[in-house]
Amino acid sequence: MPHILLINPNTSRSTTQMMVDIARATLGDDLEIRGLTMARGVPMIVEEADLRAAGDAVVAMDLPSPGPAGADVRGVIVGAFGDPGADALRRRLAVPVVGIGEAAMREAAQHGRRFGIATTTPLLAPSIEANVRRHGLEASFSGVRFTRGDPRMLGLDPAALETMLADAVQACVDADGAQAVVIGGGPLGNAAQALSRRLAIPVISPVPAACRSLLRVLAGSGSPSDFNPPFKEFPES
Repeated sequence: MPHILLINPNTSRSTTQMMVDIARATLGDDLEIRGLTMARGVPMIVEEADLRAAGDAVVAMDLPSPGPAGADVRGVIVGAFGDPGADALRRRLAVPVVGIGEAAMREAAQHGRRFGIATTTPLLAPSIEANVRRHGLEASFSGVRFTRGDPRMLGLDPAALETMLADAVQACVDADGAQAVVIGGGPLGNAAQALSRRLAIPVISPVPAACRSLLRVLAGSGSPSDFNPPFKEFPES
């Protein structure tokens, strides 16, 4: 059956299911979504070595080659904020491949907005900033703010995670002048959804952003990099 494949570049099946549930709510009945969890790697990508290993694992997956054999897969979402392996999959597959990091940042930067990133993994700061530059978004980027403490332990306490991410979002706005804030991480999906509903500022949840980008590409009306979503006005300060 034709479907979207959501690849979780870490080994946590619960994270995969969470992202699939979020994607399914975004896609509705338009497309089936299936999750794929890495068999090797780490439960959560928290440092640069984890990100490199995740990219290697994604590239090594046994996925359909371009052509009729891959017809059942309509598109692929790479469900880690650093988009590990996404470029290699684009070269290898005949279907659209969207990384949640790039999709979220491009959505946040639409309409000339300055955007920040709020996340839990300070050891990934170099790759986050490098990806902003790689996508040509540095002129719109206000900076990244991190929560305190071990991101793996914080992930075990959803209430604390949401509270600390909300503080990081507010710092992006108050201290850095961000007009939209991306929540940087696939495992942060539930917190991102909650914050996007309860905060007045535009909070971009990466998995829905990737789904919207992919739907536009499949409709033949653009590429993942030029997706233009409905604009949520930012209140003047």
